Amino acid sequence: MATPSPGYSITVRVEVPAAANATAALTTAVASTGGALTALDVAESRTDRLVVDVTCDTRDEAHGHLITDAIAAIPGAVVHKVSDQTFLLHLGGKIEVNPKVPLKHRDDLSRAYTPGVARICRAIAEHPEDARRLTIKRNTVAVVTDGSAVLGLGNIGPLAALPVMEGKAALFKQFGGVDAWPVCLDTQDPDAIVATVRAIAPVYGGINLEDISAPRCFEIEARLRELLDIPVFHDDQHGTAIVVLAALKNALRVVHKSIDDVRIVVSGVGAAGHAIIRLLLTQGARDIVACGRAGAVHNGNEGMEPFRQWIADHTNAGHESGSLKEVLVGADVFIGVSAPDLLTGDDVATMAPDAIVFALANPVPEVDPIAASEHAAVVATGRSDAPNQINNVLVFPGFFRGLLDAHVSDITDAMMVAAATAIADSVQPEELNASFIIPSVFDATVAPAVAAAVCRVAGSA
Repeated sequence: MATPSPGYSITVRVEVPAAANATAALTTAVASTGGALTALDVAESRTDRLVVDVTCDTRDEAHGHLITDAIAAIPGAVVHKVSDQTFLLHLGGKIEVNPKVPLKHRDDLSRAYTPGVARICRAIAEHPEDARRLTIKRNTVAVVTDGSAVLGLGNIGPLAALPVMEGKAALFKQFGGVDAWPVCLDTQDPDAIVATVRAIAPVYGGINLEDISAPRCFEIEARLRELLDIPVFHDDQHGTAIVVLAALKNALRVVHKSIDDVRIVVSGVGAAGHAIIRLLLTQGARDIVACGRAGAVHNGNEGMEPFRQWIADHTNAGHESGSLKEVLVGADVFIGVSAPDLLTGDDVATMAPDAIVFALANPVPEVDPIAASEHAAVVATGRSDAPNQINNVLVFPGFFRGLLDAHVSDITDAMMVAAATAIADSVQPEELNASFIIPSVFDATVAPAVAAAVCRVAGSA
């Protein structure tokens, strides 16, 4: 059963008799239904009645209703309203635009807008490269999606994907000082997406592709990289690959194994799985078996699209076939970027001694992390409520900060490896252990370290 999460936090405003046990009854009601009480605030007090705001984390919406019913069942209690804290946070959106310059009098207006702005326009017309210096292009990234592969939700379209892209933009600003803006496109045609992004590119210093389904995402990224003179980064591919490599570097240090000696099983052959495999191969991984829905990918499979064929050509040298559970036997490392509940603790028990398990499907991982930890030496997930959260927020703010600062137009494997190394090295040797292989997403040193690493590689290229 899932544990209560702040993502499903509710506040119940309830009126109860002003008895000595009033707050105790509320606490008991929440606890009896498995909620996690986080706050109990008296909003109003009278001689005979109390109005109390009861805030608690729940497992899901149905669990919230169950808790509310339990509170309402307290003798004399009257529930006035229930607020969902997550929905409240999103009211009106999560980001806004603020001017960086004062606009208080006519002189300000004359310089920021007409007539003074015409001088800046003419300067850029004569020297287009000055746009990076004189406009928002210097520090702005477009977060582009078509809503076709939103994490954990699937093809929900551009409008429903907008809250995710807003959140991404907020993270860019918070952790990297990068101004990002959601660009949610009402088309899933690759030609239309490429044409649209190409048309809006003059405003931006970089393009972050997000939640676009495979294999279309590969074509879109490749074509945009060819057409544009600014970096194009598909975070679902390359961001995931970078943070996985960072975590794997430290996990291998914990278990005293080398990447060129371990057997790695990857579950998921979409955008993330493909990019992870490519990056691991550049780092000397020699024994990788990838699994899709039909089991192990190998050169005996018929009718594979080009990117899956590339995986078959570069992995599984022994041409193993069989299900994920079958090929997992004896593996040193499991990396899951696929679907929930594919494995059990018993399956993890068949892996090699001191096994490493990265179960990154979200919100429900490929294997329960508690069950996996009974048999594996190191376990990581994509969740914030378990140790070793492998999260792309460790990558993209600092990565784009470095790209923008270095005025980079192309992204290389060397930049991605440098970013992964910077993230891994943010965990100090005296901090490293099986439950701490990756820094916290709130570690303020990570983004600057990643940015500096990217700049160093760009400067040496």
